[in-house]
Amino acid sequence: MSVAKIVELVGSSDKGWEDAAQAAVNEALKTLRGVRGIEVVDQTALVDSKTGKITNYRACVKLSFGIESK
Repeated sequence: MSVAKIVELVGSSDKGWEDAAQAAVNEALKTLRGVRGIEVVDQTALVDSKTGKITNYRACVKLSFGIESK
């Protein structure tokens, strides 16, 4: 039997939502082992009020990883 834990993270990027999601995964990999996948649950962005251009992308992801048993 296997068990997975799910954590929710928000990554950000000035390039796009995919890069924002990857930033969240990269940060998680610093402390977690056995990352199996992610689900993007929300995407948001900041917009420059003067130019109307998106300045920062944010991706909220649920990341799953395996629980190690002894």
